Amino acid sequence: MTLLPITAPASLLDIHRLDPEAGGWGLRVDHAVATAAGDTYVLSGLRRYRVTGSADPAEQNFDYQLITRHGSDGTPTATAVFGQAVPGGDPSAIAQGDSATLAVLPDGTVAVSSKPGSTHVLSPDLDEVLVSWPMPWSLESQPGPGEDPFAASITVTPAGRLLCMTSEYGLSNWAGAHPNIIAVSEPGTTLGPGRKPVIRAIATLDARTDRQSDTGSSAHVRYGDKPVMRGNRPSPSLTEALSELTGTSGSLYGYLDSKMTRPAALGDDLFVVPVFGKVYRSTNLGQEFSFALVNDRGVLQGRLGGLHLREDSPFTGFDFTVVADPHRARAFHLNRYGLYAWSADGVLRARMPTAEKPFKPLVHFALLECTPAGELLLAHRKQHLLLRVPVPQDLDDLAAAVETGLKGYGRERTALKKQYSPTNWLWADRTATVNHL
Repeated sequence: MTLLPITAPASLLDIHRLDPEAGGWGLRVDHAVATAAGDTYVLSGLRRYRVTGSADPAEQNFDYQLITRHGSDGTPTATAVFGQAVPGGDPSAIAQGDSATLAVLPDGTVAVSSKPGSTHVLSPDLDEVLVSWPMPWSLESQPGPGEDPFAASITVTPAGRLLCMTSEYGLSNWAGAHPNIIAVSEPGTTLGPGRKPVIRAIATLDARTDRQSDTGSSAHVRYGDKPVMRGNRPSPSLTEALSELTGTSGSLYGYLDSKMTRPAALGDDLFVVPVFGKVYRSTNLGQEFSFALVNDRGVLQGRLGGLHLREDSPFTGFDFTVVADPHRARAFHLNRYGLYAWSADGVLRARMPTAEKPFKPLVHFALLECTPAGELLLAHRKQHLLLRVPVPQDLDDLAAAVETGLKGYGRERTALKKQYSPTNWLWADRTATVNHL
């Protein structure tokens, strides 16, 4: 196992005179990905909010997004700062995004995507925005001026196919655009200036599209020879297929008005799509959820099995993230009740309950991704550290590997504390090149 600090540029902290011992600031970890060479990109957010304002720009509230590249030895080498302008600086080329995630593209560039459909492609050294396709959040029923989306999330398969989640306007009675389509590109696809590829829709979440207008489609998201629009889409919808599979059609705790999160690739032609039922203000324990197995022809091939609707429910903590290792055809999920691992046929191969002493620390971690080397990337929510746990070839040995990683966490954390001297788990870094995008 290895441990990386999730850092913030010391120069940015100095600009805003941020005191880690004072209240009002926060650091969140959104996502992380790794390259085949062992570099790691970490996406995080740094903000400060204080009720009492100040005329001094350095003392005002802020909300940045950060991407930090760590070399294979764990050293931070570059940080991109975006989302807003620094005091006295130019406006950011990348607006704040919701539920942002990263992808390392086949040519080594880095894509950051966010809901409902913005994608920005950055150079590997995080010093340049190569191309932007923005889709800002709004409550409108059709695209606004200048809107040019690509995807709300991107995952790259071993052959270089882009597995994308895209949004649509005019769904049911909802305002704004919402993630509704799963689409894939051809192998070896790259993104860049003048290179916005066609992606083929393989699944739709909700087929209630009577309110869609002729101007609400995205030309690059296609089903057959035409853009996805109204009835031109994969059928049956995931809502319909999962309702039939689980026998929950017409139930309040079924899949009507369900949502989905970022799909994961189990290979070049098999994907996991997390789908969860309607969220109620009262308890959602026992509500339907599925980690659906969908192939590249859009056929629902079942679900990741072995989970109990209540005892394993991701609604506790609202974490529906599934990550996958497409090189070894494995899928993983972590929620408040445990860490789970499946083979590509949907069979549950390992369960590590957080109720058991060796795995209790897992409740403090978020599962972010699986690396090309077959490691799990786990972020500590409070201490802002990224734990890399190697997954053994035999999933029956995963519990022992996770236990070993958790036991070594404290030792590695102590070493990093001596190196960085953090205050309130804010790891300030002065070595990486800082790029304000």
